[in-house]
Amino acid sequence: MKWEGQRESDNVEDRRDDGGGSGAGLGGLIGGRGVGLGTLVIALVAGWAFGINPLTVLGVLSGGGAPQVQQQAPAHRPPADDKSAAFVSTVLADTEDVWGAIFKAGGSTYQQPHLVLYRGSTPTGCGQGQAAMGPFYCPADAKVYLDLNFFDTLSSRLGAPGQFAEAYVVAHEVGHHVQNLLGVTGKVDAARSRMSEAQANAVSVRVELQADCLAGVWAFHSQQGKGWLEAGDIESALNAAAQIGDDTLERNAGRAVVPESFTHGTSAQRVGWFKRGLQAGRVKDCDTFQDRSM
Repeated sequence: MKWEGQRESDNVEDRRDDGGGSGAGLGGLIGGRGVGLGTLVIALVAGWAFGINPLTVLGVLSGGGAPQVQQQAPAHRPPADDKSAAFVSTVLADTEDVWGAIFKAGGSTYQQPHLVLYRGSTPTGCGQGQAAMGPFYCPADAKVYLDLNFFDTLSSRLGAPGQFAEAYVVAHEVGHHVQNLLGVTGKVDAARSRMSEAQANAVSVRVELQADCLAGVWAFHSQQGKGWLEAGDIESALNAAAQIGDDTLERNAGRAVVPESFTHGTSAQRVGWFKRGLQAGRVKDCDTFQDRSM
């Protein structure tokens, strides 16, 4: 992936030297419903809105209840010589360019999210974030949270190495931000409040697969605009999607595969929806809520 020398985002906050923060712990974040690639990666276990505008196919699982706003230290930019932070900043900048253009074409303005780098734990608008959760997006403060050590886990423990695998992680979380901006949150929350746990999990799967598809949409337009992908990059992202499927995570953890417990989708589903977004870069192709095969 030929990313060096590209524009870096100004929306990256570095809290890695803040020493974490006091807060509600993991339960606090779950209570505030952060939405993340790592919700089942935690500990390594396992068209109701369609028809107004193609963009409103998007949805988000943000959950119920008031967010637990935490105090945090003033944010600052990452050091200029930090290559890992520069990579993440470059990917985030490209998501800003891609989604800015897509929103403009749809007659609206894209509000850029911030990405917070931290170590261990950090206060968020959804409660106290924990690195053990993996990367996540908090709708309450419109920020993506990432402990860069997750990329080591992705490569060494989950078997998904490669820079574009890491870029896919960022793009997936930004996909949740896109979902949040487009206002389907209330519809998803209202539906979940009337559901059993198994039904709510099924809704969560559709939300997460949609974020995978949106990551594919970004990848399509990103490559069209920059041509920065090299041989093996797409395969590394597809492998990452496969390695974090619910069935694969449960199987690799020595657990029984229980479809009713799935919250992110099977490996085949995650790969399939990423590829669907990647095929033509059309947001309208990401309508997981109208797919009757799931």
